[in-house]
Amino acid sequence: MIDELDLRPDSTVEEAEYVRLLGYPRGHVLTDRARELAGWGRQWFADHGRPWVYLREASLDYAGDVLRIDGCEFQSRQLREHLSRAGATRVVLVAACAGGNCEDQARQLWEAAKPDEYFFLEMFGSAVVERMVATASGRICELADRDGLMAVPHYSPGYSGWDVSDQARLFELITRGAQRAFPEPIEVMASGMLRPKKALLGVFGLAPKSAAGRDALRASPCANCALASCRFRRASYRHAPAPAVAAAPAQPAGRYTVNARALAKWARERVRLERDGDGTLRATFRYDGTTCSNMGRPLAFDYTVTLGDEGEGYPIRSSECRPAPGDEGYEHMCAYQRDAGSLMRAIASEQPLLGRPLDEVLTWTRDSAPAGCHCEAVSRAHKWGLALEAIHFALGIRRKGTTEFHESEPTAHHALPTTPTNSS
Repeated sequence: MIDELDLRPDSTVEEAEYVRLLGYPRGHVLTDRARELAGWGRQWFADHGRPWVYLREASLDYAGDVLRIDGCEFQSRQLREHLSRAGATRVVLVAACAGGNCEDQARQLWEAAKPDEYFFLEMFGSAVVERMVATASGRICELADRDGLMAVPHYSPGYSGWDVSDQARLFELITRGAQRAFPEPIEVMASGMLRPKKALLGVFGLAPKSAAGRDALRASPCANCALASCRFRRASYRHAPAPAVAAAPAQPAGRYTVNARALAKWARERVRLERDGDGTLRATFRYDGTTCSNMGRPLAFDYTVTLGDEGEGYPIRSSECRPAPGDEGYEHMCAYQRDAGSLMRAIASEQPLLGRPLDEVLTWTRDSAPAGCHCEAVSRAHKWGLALEAIHFALGIRRKGTTEFHESEPTAHHALPTTPTNSS
């Protein structure tokens, strides 16, 4: 039975993977300041990083419609299909962490007003976790080879079809039978996020070395992920192949595209801020418009954004756009009447700036498309920009005394209260 704690796992991050996580296009070569920062991040981790990986073998039962791992039930149909498609007979549970000191150092850099160093170290920590999980697959194959088995690519809570709320259940399962103590504690928060955040819990299948198993080995978790806006995608979504959405180019300086008077009015009347029990901030913006045809029918959409810690620049953890409760005006949009399903799926899938600090809405270049409907992608991006700018502005003016309001500078960059303005 596999039960192994590796305190010195392979954390050698390939340049291409680091560049991808930094948000650059494939094939990009880092130069000048970016290359300097990337080298610094690597060296810091080489000197101070404390990565670790824990692996534990567990039983697998497909009986009925519920998947059971060591007797613990999981309702995810996607996880069940992922394992059964490859013919998995057992699983290996994994916990991987880049080390809490990496997160601590990144936080100190942010608080010291060094956002560039913060960002490059954050992304290197993410790259280390990816590398450890990838090499864990090879290690599992090596350990399972004696039984004629091989590793099936891992699946984790939060992947398509596996609710992130199962993170706590999986963590309890991993630690319940662990024969070795982790080198540092891992905490699963109410939201399902992990602390340290540069960590991952997952399930590797163990399958016979058959054709189905080999096909599964070549698969990527990205192939089962329907998040169209993910800028880290490495493989097309198998059920709807499409290229990844490219990150929008940045403007030279951050500015609002809407005048300050309108933003102030929207912040008072259209933005609602609520604090969830796990400490995350939920912001909602109500958009009112009209269709461009059918006699200009009124419509309303709610934009809801979940934001992370203020100290991290309010990163966008999740976002969604949907018709406001009770509103039926959207049904009169031309694109809805042509193909309702395609339009509503497109609206639901678009999550601009997901995972990025809210401040980046001020450097997000997008075309102006003031049409009131949501029929075209450019029009939907324009409205997402309005919503995020209004939320950004509201977070500033509702912190009394932290943001000035200048009527004479209607498009000035009003940074969030704790956002550093210098880059070194």
